Amino acid sequence: MQREWDVIVVGLGAIGSAAAHWAAARPGTRVLGLEQFEFDHPNGASRDHSRIIRLSYHRRDYVRLAKRAYETWAEVEAASGIRIVTRTGGIDVYPAGGATSEAGYTGSLADEGVPFERLTAAETMHRWPQWHLPEDAAVVYQAESGIADPNRGNPAHRALAIANGAVLREWTPVTGIRAAGDEYEVMTADGGLHRAGRVVVAADAWTNDVLASLGRRLPLTVTREQVTYFACPDPAAFAPDRFPIWIWMDEPSFYGFPTYGEAGPKAAQDVGGDVCTPQTRTFEVNVAARDRLVAFLERYLPGAVGPELVTKTCLYTLTPERDFVVDRLPDHPGVVLALGAGHGFKFASVLGRILVELALDRDTPSAGEIGAFRVDRPLLLEERPVANFRI
Repeated sequence: MQREWDVIVVGLGAIGSAAAHWAAARPGTRVLGLEQFEFDHPNGASRDHSRIIRLSYHRRDYVRLAKRAYETWAEVEAASGIRIVTRTGGIDVYPAGGATSEAGYTGSLADEGVPFERLTAAETMHRWPQWHLPEDAAVVYQAESGIADPNRGNPAHRALAIANGAVLREWTPVTGIRAAGDEYEVMTADGGLHRAGRVVVAADAWTNDVLASLGRRLPLTVTREQVTYFACPDPAAFAPDRFPIWIWMDEPSFYGFPTYGEAGPKAAQDVGGDVCTPQTRTFEVNVAARDRLVAFLERYLPGAVGPELVTKTCLYTLTPERDFVVDRLPDHPGVVLALGAGHGFKFASVLGRILVELALDRDTPSAGEIGAFRVDRPLLLEERPVANFRI
């Protein structure tokens, strides 16, 4: 196997698989992708049928980045022939006196020219009678929201990368990265030593393990989260053409999907799990979290509740304020890094693309959108920063 590359991608989950594709799409670029487990493994954050994709965000930079995310997914769909994004429309529900301000979201959408509707609780329940909302709840509907499918998107990225000559290796943990003149050497657990001018780190919960050899550590919190699919009495009532994705904009926050991928709708609490590490996490059902979810659904969306079809776990790797990290390492500018902070899949393809732009071009058309995602922003330089994971 060759040992000299232009780009080495560490981690082939959602963002890393995207980076491998966008790097290999550049003619003549030699790309190596390294994954410590098997492809599409269940240990991280990237495996399931569905993730929310939306333009509705609390800041204008996220809204602009989401616009480019939709465009980028469309390019991947055209190149692969695989449908990844399904538009269902989406609603954000703001209970009266809740912890999340509607103004930040609607203001960002309005400022970026994104159309949306404000609905009363009564109007919402007339349109989607599955809901039982308090009469003073406010609702924002945005038509472009929907589902992005990791079980399709990640393999599509890797297949495109391989078709363009990338070499992607499973079961190849990275044990260290070190500078070697103007290049970098990447060591692997099987004794491999690979050299490249640029290294992309997309290791999510294992980020600090990978960065340790470069002398950097980020104040990250890893939690074990779970989603549950329910065998509800009438799954057709929650079909994607009859029911939107939804987010309950409060603390705790809940979110859910129409019937897609399994024989019933899916729902979860956002950041409802326990703190763990990749080594200590288990795949057991968190009964307390599931009970909180069921109680919420029984109150507000009772038709979605039924026997549990399956509960799936994943890891969130959270920055203190839950903003992304998308940046070059200041002391190692040939190494670029991304973290999705537990809400990154919708952006996975464009984040992979931006990493390649930063690595190979030293600039990106999304420079104006990623300014807040620097790896050396003050909060990430604190040893024990105060965390607030609500977005």
